[in-house]
Amino acid sequence: MTTMHEPLDTAPTPLTTPSARHGGVLFGVYVGVGLLLIALNLRMGVASVGPVLPAIERDLGIPSAAAGLLTTIPVFAFGAFAFLTPTLTRRIGLHRLLALTMVVVAVGIGTRLLDSPVALFGGTVLVGAGIAVANVCMPAVIKQDFAHRLGLMMGLYSTALFVGAAAAAAFTVPLMTALDGSWRGALAFWAVPAVLALLVWLPRAVRGSASVAGTPGDAIAEPRDEPQMSVLLRDPVAWAVTVFMGLQSLSYYAALTWIPTMLQDAGVPLADAGLLLSYSSFPGVAAALLAPMMLRRIRPTWLPVLLSTLLCAAGLIGLLVVPGGAAPWVWMTLLGLGQGAAITLSLTYIVLRAPDAAHTAHLSTMAQGIGYLLAGFGPIGLGILHAAVGGWALPVAALVLLLGVQSVAGAAASRERHVRAGGR
Repeated sequence: MTTMHEPLDTAPTPLTTPSARHGGVLFGVYVGVGLLLIALNLRMGVASVGPVLPAIERDLGIPSAAAGLLTTIPVFAFGAFAFLTPTLTRRIGLHRLLALTMVVVAVGIGTRLLDSPVALFGGTVLVGAGIAVANVCMPAVIKQDFAHRLGLMMGLYSTALFVGAAAAAAFTVPLMTALDGSWRGALAFWAVPAVLALLVWLPRAVRGSASVAGTPGDAIAEPRDEPQMSVLLRDPVAWAVTVFMGLQSLSYYAALTWIPTMLQDAGVPLADAGLLLSYSSFPGVAAALLAPMMLRRIRPTWLPVLLSTLLCAAGLIGLLVVPGGAAPWVWMTLLGLGQGAAITLSLTYIVLRAPDAAHTAHLSTMAQGIGYLLAGFGPIGLGILHAAVGGWALPVAALVLLLGVQSVAGAAASRERHVRAGGR
């Protein structure tokens, strides 16, 4: 590993490439807007499904467990398909690959219009595959194009993830109502933002050799040492980032899946439980914007990790102990703040712990590939525990225990050092 000190935001790198000279600040703004539009689409295709699951079950006549696969398949796909990204990047180029992911996401969402369960589940796999590759590409693109504004861009990126998820969760049911009860049309609508993001990003994909930060290459090549996954798999820094990413994703998706049921079991009406879950995205957005500032200003470096973990733990324990009255709004505020900070920290550590864009892509592949495969077992494991004991005390205790492990991994990932470069 390599020790380092890499501030989140430094003075802008001179714009020396021809396209950067001609585009200047406007080119940078355009690329930033394009990235944020793509980021908005990286949760919409998943978050839109949950609110209409009961309608899907009734219409298709499938059990709840089968319908639930529509929300768990994408998480496993995030992990499985992430490992294809380095090969695809070498063949296609980073910025062009990001454009292709929007095509895959739009097609996957669009297939939900077809009157076929096979198309519904097959399209869900496509959505997961497209998002998986985009998840890996985004930190590498930000590292390459915005090396001078890492903190700002990672905060905006994380914020866009939350906004996209919240928008899809909030508006899918009203869309279904407006479309005469068609859940297929309501789900397929979310292909429109993906197409919009693709159209905005296409000029950047075609202009792949240009870089906002003045660094060459669309293929993220020309690192001092070509990164090797086998080296990262032996690197403790890479594993710290990976475990932190995996456990914060596990706790997020477990909470996303089961908190509404947990609240209903405590006597909270279904509509209020859904509203509380949607509400948690708003403090999440605030935390996502503030987390880069915390990284830049708070010392020791592990303190933001500890704070985010404590907020999540307090929210979960509060929901278990005092689930009635106005208290759930407090607990969901704390949980949203903790989750928003944790996702931003985990994504930012991928960028900060890599010496260049090529290593960022490989570290992103490892962290998100292994991390999301781990996260996929969160909702399943929590459901098994709940079914076994018939209550929520043990499942919540298990999540809090994992949050403790998450804080240890995050503290290790927060140390200012790089993963080993190349074969060293």
